[in-house]
Amino acid sequence: MSAAPATDTAIARLVPVPSGAGREARRRAPRSSHGDWSPALDRPDPLGILEEQAAPRVKELVPIRHGRMAENPFAFFRGGAAIMAADLSHTPASGIVVQLCGDAHISNFGAFAAPDRRVVFSPNDFDETLPGPWEWDVKRMAASAEIAAREAGLSAATRSDVVRSCTREYRDAMRDFASRSNLDVWYLRLTADELIDRFGDGLGSAGRIQFARAFGKPRRKDHDRAVKKLTQTVDGRTRFRSVPPLLVPVRELVAQDGQIVTQERGVQALGGYAEALAPDRRHLLGTYEVVDMARKVVGVGSVGTRAWIFLLVGRRRRDALVLQAKEASASVLERYIGGSEFTNGGERVVRGQRMSQAASDIFLGWQSAEGIDGRRRDFYVRQLWDWKASADLAVLSDTGLEAYCRACAWSLARAHARSGDRVGIAEYIGPGEAFIRAIARFASAYADQNEVDHARFVEAIAAGDVDAVTGV
Repeated sequence: MSAAPATDTAIARLVPVPSGAGREARRRAPRSSHGDWSPALDRPDPLGILEEQAAPRVKELVPIRHGRMAENPFAFFRGGAAIMAADLSHTPASGIVVQLCGDAHISNFGAFAAPDRRVVFSPNDFDETLPGPWEWDVKRMAASAEIAAREAGLSAATRSDVVRSCTREYRDAMRDFASRSNLDVWYLRLTADELIDRFGDGLGSAGRIQFARAFGKPRRKDHDRAVKKLTQTVDGRTRFRSVPPLLVPVRELVAQDGQIVTQERGVQALGGYAEALAPDRRHLLGTYEVVDMARKVVGVGSVGTRAWIFLLVGRRRRDALVLQAKEASASVLERYIGGSEFTNGGERVVRGQRMSQAASDIFLGWQSAEGIDGRRRDFYVRQLWDWKASADLAVLSDTGLEAYCRACAWSLARAHARSGDRVGIAEYIGPGEAFIRAIARFASAYADQNEVDHARFVEAIAAGDVDAVTGV
């Protein structure tokens, strides 16, 4: 697959922008132009993109990824970040650059614990993060809202209301951030308690309870639950369960030379990762000992990339911790807006996350390590679960989905305001509805395209041209 040329305005660098840049940017890319969408004449084949992505992944896991993406158009969209990146490279760009989340669909937002143990809501997936045009994140978020609303069976008018409300929240939040000081913006965050008060208007008492329930559970999904769910006691020792292919202990994996893999390499890799942590975090990590290691299948789009989990125990043996090391290859955006300044893909992810999030996991870090096939790969490391929660979009009412999308939009605007020219973006969008209407048109048109791509993908599976395993 050949790379499409990056647009002149989509220069992937965070640079100071002169005053009035937003109004000037309207001349380069009128706000109404963002509503225009049709596939490029030389649009890469979406199935070819997925095939290309599959090549470096764990071969036996790729059919699981395909099966998960085939479930419905929203699942296909979730796994199709590379497809949309190719499409976005042909769309207008204002030239104002932020640290993109890179895959800002609405299921990639959620609640987690800050180091001060407050539960905060934020974008929570930065595998594709890279500096680039802020509009790309907004369009992916808006398209995902439209697609989720279709999955919920909402009418065209209601879907449009959801997308417009979402985009309007981004506009209003950015205009608010533009009026604040740099430090004020940097310290801003949205806690789970504030989430309902800020975005729960119009839900009614039952809706507020349902909305609150989704984000009242993160404290239950912590390292203790991870240990309880993922491990078992064997001969008096705690070890990871064997649930192939989703969870495979390292002792059951076989290297290319036919030898059983040991966790020695994993322990060595974590040792190198520890050296990159701040001294206090390194000291805390040093109070634990690695006792087991397993390969774990995670997500939808990430399935097939290498994700390892490590079981660590403290001196009392009952004090357990589960860390995840997830493979970080090049962002799907890089061929369109330039490569990362960081040679290690894990560092790219971690730096982008720290730039965008108001709070990050205390064990967040990166490392490169040699795999069981002898190849070195980059990884980023974090706790597997640390008071993690996300909304079940399937059970949200139309007003609940709208409230949730507004929360995502506010959080995305805050992330962009930390790294980019918030004043320029606010000037570009303006106080009116021109940009909001355009994004609603784009979201609807791109959702149509996504349905076409999904249907073709399902047909290819049925024809035996794409390997897929469903229900896993």
